[in-house]
Amino acid sequence: MKRLIGMTVAAAAALAVALTPMGAQGSPAPEDGAAGRGRIAFPGIGSLSQPSGKGSFRFGVSSSATQIEDRNTNNDWYLWTRPAPEGLGKSPFVGDGVGGYTRAVQDMDLVDDLNVDSYRFSIEWSRIEPERDKIDEAALDHYGKQLDALAAKGIRPMVTLHHFANPVWVDDPRDVACAHGPSDTNLCGLDHPQGGRLVVSEMAEFAALLARRFGDRVDEWVTVNEPMVYMTFAHAFGAGPPGKAHLNPADLPRFTAAQRGYLQAHVAMYRAVKKHDRVDADRDGAASSVGLTVGAQEYVPIRDGKLSDDRRDVEARDRYRQYLDFGFVDALRDGTFDSDLDGEPDERHPGWKGTLDWLGPQLYARIGVSAKGGTGTGQTYPVIGVDLCTTAPCLPYRDPSYFVPAMGYEGSLQGMTGVLKEYSKRYPGVPLLVSESGIATENPARRTEHIVRTLEQIAAARAAGADVRGYYHWSLLDNFEWLSGYAARFGLYEVDRTTMERIPTQSVSVYSAIAGSRTLTPQQRKAYGGTGPLSPEQGGATPSTAPAPAGREPRGRR
Repeated sequence: MKRLIGMTVAAAAALAVALTPMGAQGSPAPEDGAAGRGRIAFPGIGSLSQPSGKGSFRFGVSSSATQIEDRNTNNDWYLWTRPAPEGLGKSPFVGDGVGGYTRAVQDMDLVDDLNVDSYRFSIEWSRIEPERDKIDEAALDHYGKQLDALAAKGIRPMVTLHHFANPVWVDDPRDVACAHGPSDTNLCGLDHPQGGRLVVSEMAEFAALLARRFGDRVDEWVTVNEPMVYMTFAHAFGAGPPGKAHLNPADLPRFTAAQRGYLQAHVAMYRAVKKHDRVDADRDGAASSVGLTVGAQEYVPIRDGKLSDDRRDVEARDRYRQYLDFGFVDALRDGTFDSDLDGEPDERHPGWKGTLDWLGPQLYARIGVSAKGGTGTGQTYPVIGVDLCTTAPCLPYRDPSYFVPAMGYEGSLQGMTGVLKEYSKRYPGVPLLVSESGIATENPARRTEHIVRTLEQIAAARAAGADVRGYYHWSLLDNFEWLSGYAARFGLYEVDRTTMERIPTQSVSVYSAIAGSRTLTPQQRKAYGGTGPLSPEQGGATPSTAPAPAGREPRGRR
């Protein structure tokens, strides 16, 4: 999701947003993916990770369990958001989502109507294992029926194992100090000296369980979603569960312990899936393709409300990208770890190498970055020494119509090609997948324009040689946008949360036509593509009328 992107200026960026043009040093300059207005044809789906899949392309759609499902009181977001005294009441209540658990099988008809090749969704750990080592067989059976429904329609599943949410017993936000040490009701979290190892083992056991149970129907797996976004809201600023704020000099070892533990969890889940998924369900020559998604925003150096070429700001931008976008993946590529976040790895972990079959950059926003004090907003990342800004006046807009009022940031409508080309160059041999991309809007025309322009940008990256194997729209349904609650609408299908009725937007017919024909037509490109302004947001919201993010309270991202 978009997601926790707008968490705050600081947390907002962490959640999901990233920015752009750098030109000479760092972030890629924006590219016009819509050169000309001719027909763009996309090939059929292929292997996500095998050499045979190079040149292939899949159309997909994404969601995540916590953001849509009902009838689950056992995860940390439910406890975090439930009003006091039963819960902590820290942010808008997730409640029963949009009824996505009860309606899971029938919602697969909505996926089918989109003519997509694949559906990415998460299987909720806290539902499968509501208490430590107590497995809910009914929940496993439920997800099995959902997978069967996809198989009957010829839609390939992609399963995310960890998408920002935990069972409460992993790291109980009511007891972040964990004074009594790890127990079956509170393992104390990834940052705890003893409990962290237990959490990693439990995550591996969960991955092994799903691989054994569903490996005959699932070949494509996501270990963790946007890991440094999760680290930032959960362990850096405490904006989401478990509520730990350790990104400061005094507590930095606790923060990097959590980060190191999350890397170890990815590796352990990767190896568990490889060991226990023994069936090549899609017959591509590999029983499993295991990767992760990463925030890949467009970052712009700024100072005093203007684009900046000041060395301090360029270096700040580069530090922030290393922290949020690159560091986690670099650790898996190189088998190293930067324990003090100074940009230089100081630990060796050779066992981490070779545990990434593919990578999913997820681009939502354009973000301004400066050295401390350069934005005038005081939104500082301690240790890293950067300030962030997602909206005017500190970030000059590329185009005011790209502002996304529900999220408080400027969408990146022209940064995708550059980001994909840079990831392709930085991680050669690793296939790429746009595993999420979308826009929160009340005007379906804006969403349709976003879809067409994103596909134009992806096509340009592919034409330039980037091994990009697909696009998944975020999201299937309107959903719970983390700290933003339900105000931000990302869904192809709007949801009436009183009746839970699914209402197709204009974007459904357009995306369905594109995916069904595997083509962007000249007519579609003329109507929705290019690099000009977006259709106006309903209600007339503009950068000057919409509230700007303030404080460190995340506003939600997808």
